[in-house]
Amino acid sequence: MNLRVFWSALRLVLLSVVVLGLGYNLLMVGVGAAIFPSQANGSLVTYHGKVVGSRLIGQEFTSARFFEGRPSATSPTPYNAASSAASNFGPTNPALLKEIRTNLAAVLKQNPGIKASQVPPDLVESSASGLDPDISPAAAYLQVPRVARANHLPVATVRALVASHVTGRFIGLYGAPHVNVLELNLALLKLEASHG
Repeated sequence: MNLRVFWSALRLVLLSVVVLGLGYNLLMVGVGAAIFPSQANGSLVTYHGKVVGSRLIGQEFTSARFFEGRPSATSPTPYNAASSAASNFGPTNPALLKEIRTNLAAVLKQNPGIKASQVPPDLVESSASGLDPDISPAAAYLQVPRVARANHLPVATVRALVASHVTGRFIGLYGAPHVNVLELNLALLKLEASHG
């Protein structure tokens, strides 16, 4: 083997690793941070100057004062990104049916006067990732009477708040209308402070 050819090949490999493995990645991170600074940093949400979460990962809200998101499939801690995974339960699996019944009973207890047939699926079925930050507009509107009562606000005011936080389909075609629960709850806190 020619030693000169070996060193040339080694230099080419090292140059490729530096340029493609390091340089390209740093360039893409820099471009991403320059063009999409919020997204490149995790789409973090701040409230009174403190980071309180991300637009991309759901959080657990247990107080009646707040809107609740989809049930989280991560355990033992809800919305734990480190244990994000689907249960892969089929529609007739007894464990899935038990989870849905348990979640439905909790929703009906928290929102008196609501019939089981009125509860949207996203309030009783956990998502595949267990981290969904969004709920359907129907799921948000269902919670309006409870949230309004707990915050001593008019139902119409809370309903208008939900309406102002509905995000439509991407370019009018893709996805489904949704409401980001964290952003809605932060807007609720601001609304409550302005009425208090």
